[in-house]
Amino acid sequence: MIQTQKSLKSYNTFGVEARAKYFASVQSIEELKQVLQLPELESEKFLFLGGGSNILLTKDFDGCAIQLDLKGISEKQDDDNHVLITANAGENWHQFVLYCLDKNYGGLENLSLIPGNVGTSPMQNIGAYGTEIKDSFDYCEVLNLESLNIEYFNKEKCRFGYRDSIFKQEGKGKYVILNVTFRLTTQQHSIKTEYGAITTELEKLNIKNPTIQEISKAVIAIRESKLPNPKEIGNAGSFFKNPTISLEQFEVLKEKFPNIQAYPNGEWVKVPAGWLIEQCGWKGKQIGNVATHHLQSLVIINKTGNANGQEIYDFSTNIINSVKEKFGIELEREVNII
Repeated sequence: MIQTQKSLKSYNTFGVEARAKYFASVQSIEELKQVLQLPELESEKFLFLGGGSNILLTKDFDGCAIQLDLKGISEKQDDDNHVLITANAGENWHQFVLYCLDKNYGGLENLSLIPGNVGTSPMQNIGAYGTEIKDSFDYCEVLNLESLNIEYFNKEKCRFGYRDSIFKQEGKGKYVILNVTFRLTTQQHSIKTEYGAITTELEKLNIKNPTIQEISKAVIAIRESKLPNPKEIGNAGSFFKNPTISLEQFEVLKEKFPNIQAYPNGEWVKVPAGWLIEQCGWKGKQIGNVATHHLQSLVIINKTGNANGQEIYDFSTNIINSVKEKFGIELEREVNII
């Protein structure tokens, strides 16, 4: 059950080499509990791995890495227009979205082709093209790592924010997400096309009244056109969060940079991190084994396939410093640094 000095290269989408002192893959909650209670692991730290799409391993892990290979999907009718559908943590996110679309369940179509597994989706409150997990999230089951009891977290308890949740804050390291339940529509779907890129893609396809399946098709086309496939070149998707600044700070920046892109939200303004990075000359730039993607500067790639985690981390630090020096904005890494 337990392996030692296990390579984690195939367990992270950056494809960086790092080893775990101990390693286990679990297929059930009981197996997970058994591993957590092994005497030889009593004083070890634990690292829980999903699809490996949102982590950067900067060094070997001096503890036990556990791959959560919990599979299974179940559903039950909620009312005339809603179904409650539960997916276990180890289910691939995009395959789960396609499963829902095949059954004509609406709510997740804008989140098509996001890498990773279902279990990590609430941690980040993953989002894209006007939709976030919290919009259709009902609850998740978690394992309390101290008591080994199963607890239920509803939307309020998860405290979702922009790419944020309780699992990234005070709950970090205290819980493992076992499964997630979503409340999806079965008939009267809410179609979200407010993001310009989706509208443009639908026009290209000559679609005027899109179905949820056609929205998914448009999102997939957009993502494939500008984001590298982790199976082909190592990356973790968007490396940085889009920063939010005060309206006052934005007005000052706008005087200096009239073309600055922004999304106002009351007294706050969200500025696209990709635009900031590009303005600092980082789009497509390569240093050693690491580069930003030539089509999307928000994505850092393992360009040669030979980068180590520290190289990628240092590259991201250089970007943060450039943006802060030019715009006075400090970018925050979206990727979990190990």
